[in-house]
Amino acid sequence: MERAEAYFQGLSEAERTQLTRNVIAGLPGSEEGFTLAEFQTVLDGYRDIGDAELRRNLYEFLREIVPVAEEVGVALAIHPDDPPWALLGLPRVVSTEHDLRELLEAADSPSNGLCFCAGSLGARGGNDLVGIVERLGPKIHFMHLRSVQREGSTIPVSFYEANHLEGSADMPGIVRAALLEMRRREEEGRNDTLIPMRPDHGHRMLDDLKKLGGNPGYTAIGRLRGLAELRGLEAGLQWGMEF
Repeated sequence: MERAEAYFQGLSEAERTQLTRNVIAGLPGSEEGFTLAEFQTVLDGYRDIGDAELRRNLYEFLREIVPVAEEVGVALAIHPDDPPWALLGLPRVVSTEHDLRELLEAADSPSNGLCFCAGSLGARGGNDLVGIVERLGPKIHFMHLRSVQREGSTIPVSFYEANHLEGSADMPGIVRAALLEMRRREEEGRNDTLIPMRPDHGHRMLDDLKKLGGNPGYTAIGRLRGLAELRGLEAGLQWGMEF
């Protein structure tokens, strides 16, 4: 808090305004935003909710909806915390492999699964991304294949969005583990053989630079580039696994 105070005092008025706007801007992929007063009201709603309470609420919610999802054939996929550590005094409960295992065990069902986001989980250096796919692969219902570059190792760590095949994530290892999981599912005779994925996030480039508005990271051409790179990686790995 002392470092934060020193940093804040060193900002110009314009920089303080920009920082405030960044903090209360809302969620990625949405246009929702808050005033400072509205943002404080939202935070106040969690004043008496700590780690244990948040986990209990989440697990009770899952125990109610997972049986219905299984009955109608819906595959639920929870997205990990982004970033995967406490933020603004709020606990985070889907940040590590231990968290993921607890959540899956809380409502054991083929319908209770994961959205494996390599970027979100990868921001936390202790997360073994390839190992998570290998060990929890049968429960992965969707994949966000993005990579971040960590700068340091102490949580919370500074990180930034990297190119899809660069950064701190072992993307070849992740995709190879996913291909092996899909092969295993096929041999098992599962109906959900394929794991859908998206490149998730992309840099502004080419015609994206001329477009006004939109949310950072959700540019069309940047994500198409990421998709092309990931499809090329997948094709190369498949060729190598076959020969």
